Amino acid sequence: MTLVVKIGGSLTRGAPPRLLLERLSGRTGLVLVPGGGALADQVRVMQPQMGLSDGAAHRMAILAMEQMAYAFLDMAPRLRPARTPVELMSAAADGTALWLPSTLTLDAPDIPQSWDVTSDSLAVWLAARLAADRLVLIKAPGVQVPRHGDRAADLAAWTATGLVDAAFATMARDYSGDIVLVPADDGALMELALEPPAPLSTEETREGPRRS
Repeated sequence: MTLVVKIGGSLTRGAPPRLLLERLSGRTGLVLVPGGGALADQVRVMQPQMGLSDGAAHRMAILAMEQMAYAFLDMAPRLRPARTPVELMSAAADGTALWLPSTLTLDAPDIPQSWDVTSDSLAVWLAARLAADRLVLIKAPGVQVPRHGDRAADLAAWTATGLVDAAFATMARDYSGDIVLVPADDGALMELALEPPAPLSTEETREGPRRS
């Protein structure tokens, strides 16, 4: 079983997420996707100041994610950095893989080069290519996740409330696995999200993490 777990950029704008990274790095079968966080925020600031194109900003934001990956690795040395699907699956088989996204994504023809695509969309793009069983998006503490019980309705609500980026619903069409949003401060829901999909019944998902 393979899970892709994206750590939201909001979690890197305050206290460093050391405890979360340590919690995740002791597992197998996980592929971590770093959000760009404050580093990507600086790209947004620089783009109008320097008159940069969306293509240039897109590449810079991906490199911000990669820089954040190295920060994560420094905080949690047990993480196993990897770039390609083969490397990621090999790393996840023995521990927790950490995705360095530039190799696969900088010039990928199926990834729009605009701010509609952030690390959320890149995470679901990767989950599709790895045929991952589940994508878990770890969001800011206390976030309220709309739950409609229908994948299309959930994706639309998440987009409307800004929980995922504008391109996420379109990018998710190529991914057939579960998609779960979890607040970072809800340890019980996170543990449930990191379990294999099969044990989660429909009734459990009404009270637990959002599966879509």
